[in-house]
This record gives sequence, structure tokens and C-alpha cells, in this order.
Amino acid sequence: MALHVDLLNVPAHRRAVIERFAAEFVPGRRVALSTHINADGDGCGSETALARLLAFRGMRPVIVNPTPWPTLFDFLLGDDVEERSADGPSALRDVDLLIVLDISDVKRLGHLADAVRALTVPVLVIDHHVPSDEPPAPPERILSDVAACATGELVHDVADVLDLPFSPAVARGLYAAILTDTGSFRFSNTSPRAHAIASRLLSVGVDPEEMYRQVYARVPVGRIQLLRDALDTLEVDAVHGIAWLSLPAGALEKYGVASEDLDGIVEHPRSIAGTRLALFFRDLGHGKVKVSFRSTGRVDVNALARRYGGGGHAKASGALVAGTLAEVRARVVDEARRFVAAT
Repeated sequence: MALHVDLLNVPAHRRAVIERFAAEFVPGRRVALSTHINADGDGCGSETALARLLAFRGMRPVIVNPTPWPTLFDFLLGDDVEERSADGPSALRDVDLLIVLDISDVKRLGHLADAVRALTVPVLVIDHHVPSDEPPAPPERILSDVAACATGELVHDVADVLDLPFSPAVARGLYAAILTDTGSFRFSNTSPRAHAIASRLLSVGVDPEEMYRQVYARVPVGRIQLLRDALDTLEVDAVHGIAWLSLPAGALEKYGVASEDLDGIVEHPRSIAGTRLALFFRDLGHGKVKVSFRSTGRVDVNALARRYGGGGHAKASGALVAGTLAEVRARVVDEARRFVAAT
């Protein structure tokens, strides 16, 4: 039990930043929460949890994302959480504070980026990615730690330091954040502290089987058809330990699914024995290809993704690359071979 309690202690450097943040958490203030384009479980879970925590503090939170709220995570919303992503930049006009979650680069806010740059109200950041050249806020207003398994871990710490209650709804958001960003507690970012926090969340009402069902066991048939098409493109370079998949433009529309239904596809080539680097190429049309990078072992895909203007984590990153699907795939795979050979 003592070990468990020690793991839940908030590191001193995080505590200091959170205590500074507390000065901005003024009751009655209107606060907007936002995350990256195509929000994932960490972004959505962190937003819904923090929205409820700030409401406990007496603030008036609203979620404003650059892309529509993913239906997969509708179960995290409720009548007590206001979500206005459809209103775009106009939803930011009357706020007193903006908190950006799970982003280290303002450009990841998509069409909201210019509106955020123009804000005159304070902007705070809570994130666990590698720092970028253009963060959404100045350094003194950023709570960032790449050692955190998920942004949800840092939101947990906000609640802990400020003595805000872990209601069942808050716990579900935090659990969804940690569950998804650790790959169901399988990835290398799964720390002892991640399990300790998960234990705490289970103790206040999270049902792990129900969370599994909500996140992983109610996919539309189109997602399985999409996966089938992607797996049909599988290519493997056993010499360099690289495997990759591709999807053409229009694939989502073909099966009536959303970008959230692509989550996890890149894990299939990564799971192949001997693979050190997995790639997933998605043609967005209009001369743009989204590339997802995943690695095992010592391969730092963040360094590789940054060569294409992207970034993320050492073992999970992404980039948007100009060109046709065939051109980008050939160029990135060739670069990946050189990169892996030098690692």
C-alpha cells in the first residue's frame, strides 16, 4: 500500500506549475478547452475530465475542438459538458481563458490556430509530447512532461494538487485517456504510476469491462472492411525491419466511417515479428498524405517524423507530407531504411 501511495504523489515540478495555474481557475470565468485535430482518447478523455473538474471549481467550461467530436467518445460527454466544436473560432470569442490539451505545437489546432494566436486572454497548455518550435502558450504557462503516460495523467495531477473530486464521470475520462494512450497498458509508456492511477480510478467507480466495450468492442462493420483493405496493401522489408500499410483517398467515404476508425491500424504492421518501424500512409487527397510512424526498440520515430515537419513521441509520431500517395510512400520508406540502418 505504501508503494501505491508513493506512486500517486505528484512530482514537485508538476506541482509547482499546477499551483501557478490555480491563479487562473477563477470561479465564474468562461474557459474553453481544446485539443488536436481528429481528437483521440487521450484528448477527449482529458477534456471531459478537466471540464468537470473546473466546473467543480465554479468555472464555466466549454469544449471547442478544431474537428468534430468523435462519436466513439460520445459516452464521455453528458448534459453537464458543453461541446461547441461545430462553432469553430467564434466559440472562442467570449472566453476568459483557453486550456489546450495534448498538443505541443499550435499548428495541431488546425483551423483554430490563427484564432488562438490572436487571443488576448491567457492560454494554458497541458501536454506530454516533445516540445515544438511554436507551442500554443509561453513556457511559464505550460504543464508538460514527456514522462507522463498520457495527458490524462497530468489532468489527474491537477485534480490531486487542487483537491478536486474524482467523480465517476471524471474517472471515466481519465481512464479512457490512459487506457488508449498506453495501448491498453501494453506500450512502453505504461509506467508503475499509470497502473497506480488506474487503480485509483477503478476504486471510484470505473468499470474496466464497460470501458473496454465502449472503446474497443462496438466498432462499425465499415471499420473492419477498412482494415481488410489496408491489410491487403501490406509490404514488409525484413532486411531493415520495416512494414507499412496504405489507404487511398476516399477510403473512409467508401465505407461510411470516420478518421477515428483508423485508430490502431498501424499497430498491425508493428506487431509483425522483426519489425522495428511501422508506417501507415493515408492519402487525404489534394496532394497531401498523412503518415503515421510507430516503432519498437530504440528507433526514435519522433526524430524521423520531424524531418517531414511532424512529430509526437519517440515511439509514436505523425506527419503530413505533400505529394501523391505513391511519391510520399517511396520517399518516406527510402528515408526510413536509411534512418533505421543508422540507428
